[in-house]
Amino acid sequence: MGYLFAVTLLWAFSFSLIGVYLAGQVDAWFSVLMRIALATLVFLPFLSFKKTPKPLAIKLMFIGAIQLGAMYSFYYHSFLYLSVPEVLLFTVMTPIYITLLNDAIEKHFNPRFFVIALIAVCGALAIRYESINSNFLMGLLLVQAANMCFATGQVTYKRLMSNSKLDHKTVFGWFFIGALLVATVCYVLFGNTDKLPSTPIQWGVLIYLGIVASGLGYFGWNKGATLVNVGALAAMNNVLIPAGIVVNVLIWNREADILRLSIGGGIILAALLLNQISTIPSKGKVLPVD
Repeated sequence: MGYLFAVTLLWAFSFSLIGVYLAGQVDAWFSVLMRIALATLVFLPFLSFKKTPKPLAIKLMFIGAIQLGAMYSFYYHSFLYLSVPEVLLFTVMTPIYITLLNDAIEKHFNPRFFVIALIAVCGALAIRYESINSNFLMGLLLVQAANMCFATGQVTYKRLMSNSKLDHKTVFGWFFIGALLVATVCYVLFGNTDKLPSTPIQWGVLIYLGIVASGLGYFGWNKGATLVNVGALAAMNNVLIPAGIVVNVLIWNREADILRLSIGGGIILAALLLNQISTIPSKGKVLPVD
């Protein structure tokens, strides 16, 4: 759990940095490409090309393409439609997606998760009940797509690497290479060269997000995912939400509608607690701790 808690503290600032300094100012596709490229450079020196089995390298690239490449593509664009606290609160669905995906792999389906998901969506709508429009709905859908990608990557990486004897840092570069391929193609197809970073602060934020938040952060998170069971991994995904909101409101967004955020957040929290309570008896049946 130590890895997951450390990365949670690290990522608590990332949402606000993106929302305040990059969203709407720097091309989202370029931000994604730069962040992943810098993270890839961090792990290239450790990458063992000859000792890594080709099937493992391909699987890691595929996981990185989904968990990071595709996820960032959805995630960065969501800030164009939502505030930072809203993006954070709407990530509450990730634990449910993790549990659903694991159940699907285990060929065990439980319809209660649809009820839990519905409650969480009601909480999301409560936050903006007076101004629900197509932009808000688009933002909500983008966050959910990002959540699904992030959940898929976590579950598949855990299953792939939990019993591996390889040193994680010697193969993790493949994860970023897969993500980089997706980011490069997306930037070439959709990128806007007129909206590149124009200030030292914007470049500094991108460098920090790439090297520290992505490079060290995703390695620590995925490494931590292999050391806990699926129930704990799902729960830890939502520890980030209050941490990120506290950072955003106290430092950058003091005029946020605290009452509305609290009401919607309370409904979402109820969904999370219901999810946790309903899965306690089955925790011992999911992936074991190694």
